[in-house]
Amino acid sequence: MDSERLKKIIAYSQTHRDEIASCVKRFYSYAEIDSNSEMLNLLQIVRPFLMRKGFYMFEIPLADEEIGAISYKGDGLGYVVLNTSLPASNMIFAIAHEVYHILFQKSLYYPKAEFAEEYYEHEEEFAANLFAGMLLMPETGFVRMYSKFLSESNGDIQDTFLMLMSYYKVPYMAVLIRSLELETCDYSKITKAILNVSKDQIVNRMAELWLDRSVMQPSYSDDSERMEQMVVKRGEEYIENGYISRQSVQAALSNMRTLSKRIKGGA
Repeated sequence: MDSERLKKIIAYSQTHRDEIASCVKRFYSYAEIDSNSEMLNLLQIVRPFLMRKGFYMFEIPLADEEIGAISYKGDGLGYVVLNTSLPASNMIFAIAHEVYHILFQKSLYYPKAEFAEEYYEHEEEFAANLFAGMLLMPETGFVRMYSKFLSESNGDIQDTFLMLMSYYKVPYMAVLIRSLELETCDYSKITKAILNVSKDQIVNRMAELWLDRSVMQPSYSDDSERMEQMVVKRGEEYIENGYISRQSVQAALSNMRTLSKRIKGGA
């Protein structure tokens, strides 16, 4: 990411902080959890909550590692597919990002793919990323942990970011941006080397610091079988009520299996 784009992101955050903070509070209320609760497993909180809102969230290991998530809202149900071929930290951030789009996006929700490691210069994308950062890295706790890890790293900013990344299980760039948003560090500390650190550099340095590197590893979780089971169950209900033929259900299942193989890189 270049410094000019970073400055635009921080400028947006400063201008819209109160608005997005209100969305975070509303999310806690919708999800029926206390705002002081720790968000230890976001997917566990989000999945049943979104199902009540008419959205199914699936985990699929997509072959295209550029895609973070795919979302679609039709006339009936909505779907969010999370790419589990990506590092766990990216997927967690993608979940929070998509929650904003589903619940709070001002414009109509439309079919789209979210690309990993991208911060698009579009208001809805800035807002979704700001929401995700606020939700996953609450201000009071983040400021406290930043100070703790900065001390433990003897003032090394990049090591502090890595410690926070491992602690909150979020992407490196999300930690860097959140640090600037909350003014725990300023631009003068963000060198090109810190801003443009590579994945390999992150993994290697985390190993040297004895940090949990699982945040950089994909889970490859696959809900394909569960999706088929849902189609079979719903199909049987429709067949019994005369809405659809058994042949149509079998054709739908065959198409699903073919598509599943393609998006996962199979023949």
